[in-house]
Amino acid sequence: MSPSTDLSFAPLSDDFAKDPYRYYAALRDREGLTWFEDFDVWLAARYDDVSEIVLHDSMVRSMDQIADVDEIAAQKRAQNWHDMPHHSRFVQFSLLDSDGPVHDRLRKQVFRLFTPVMVGRLRDGIQAYVDGLFDRLAERTEIDFTGDLAAHVPGHIIGRVLGVPDEDCPQLRVWSENIVQYFDIDRSDARKALAEQNTTEFYHYLLELKAARAVDPRDDLLSLMIEAERTGQMGHDEFISTAMLILMAGHGSTIDVLGSGLHALLTFPGEMQRLRDDPGLMKTAVQEMFRFEAPLPFFHRYCTEDVEIGGQSFDRGTKFGVLYGAANRDPAQFPGADRFDAGRTPNRHIAFGRGAHFCLGNHLARLDMDIIFTTLLKRFRSIELAEPEVRYKRGLSVRGPQALRIRWQAT
Repeated sequence: MSPSTDLSFAPLSDDFAKDPYRYYAALRDREGLTWFEDFDVWLAARYDDVSEIVLHDSMVRSMDQIADVDEIAAQKRAQNWHDMPHHSRFVQFSLLDSDGPVHDRLRKQVFRLFTPVMVGRLRDGIQAYVDGLFDRLAERTEIDFTGDLAAHVPGHIIGRVLGVPDEDCPQLRVWSENIVQYFDIDRSDARKALAEQNTTEFYHYLLELKAARAVDPRDDLLSLMIEAERTGQMGHDEFISTAMLILMAGHGSTIDVLGSGLHALLTFPGEMQRLRDDPGLMKTAVQEMFRFEAPLPFFHRYCTEDVEIGGQSFDRGTKFGVLYGAANRDPAQFPGADRFDAGRTPNRHIAFGRGAHFCLGNHLARLDMDIIFTTLLKRFRSIELAEPEVRYKRGLSVRGPQALRIRWQAT
């Protein structure tokens, strides 16, 4: 099928950041998938199409199975994804961007610490940490919920799982954000240099932490990974890449959905009151927060064989852009899709992905949010926006408020 070019889709614009959902709705209304020339990708926006792609046996994240070394190098040059030595070693290759046996082997080494049972054991520690944050902020009548509170939880919790000292976690957030920003479609030379510099600094930090933990093993993920490397289950570069990925994944997306989740409750005050009246709905409400504003709304796949998706035929090697943010607002799957419903059941959202790449940290992210929002509604009788408009981050690959200024009164 020849790509169409009559597409009005500007994910770097302020208008898209303000409301991407009308653009997503327009994509869903089009027949079949839509060609997006700026990203060299076929966009899937309907729930059924996105689900079919991410669950299809022929779909992969990496180009290794569909192109030779020269073709991959040319593709990287075309996307300004080249000449980044440390970024190439530790970010462009990762558990997230591997497939098949390599992906399965790496995932197996870290999965055991992210099961519901293991994550549940963290509840008391997370609650104590969150209580301490609220204690320090409670005297203030106005805060930036994103910067003053949300930004201080996920990274510290995942840092503790991995074995990172608390005092180092703020720096990890800076490195993570500066690395992750280069995954979006704005790949200027300045953003490229920032990503490579921060990857290099992150790498040297992890080298020192790894050396220290090797002589003083503890009950943490770093120590498990050191043992995995010693027994040949993980190489050195895979060790660094996996540690980076876990720390980066534990920062931005959960911070973003914490901010957008509270914004949703403030936009639908009846749902906030519903949670105050029935705290038992919080787990359902947290799932709805991920559906309503997917924090990672875009991923890609390549097909390793000719496929048919949504009634269209595509050749081997085609790149697909799966729009989780659009799929999660598809009214064909979610009645009243643009309404936040704290008790929505069923809620088969795909903010965590599907299949082999289903988000490893989903239980931990949901526990963080459950504790934070339950504590927030219990400790503060009044919460309202302190600004007339909430500005969201620009881009296709992330979704979350730049800041969320609120006024609150303690109970």
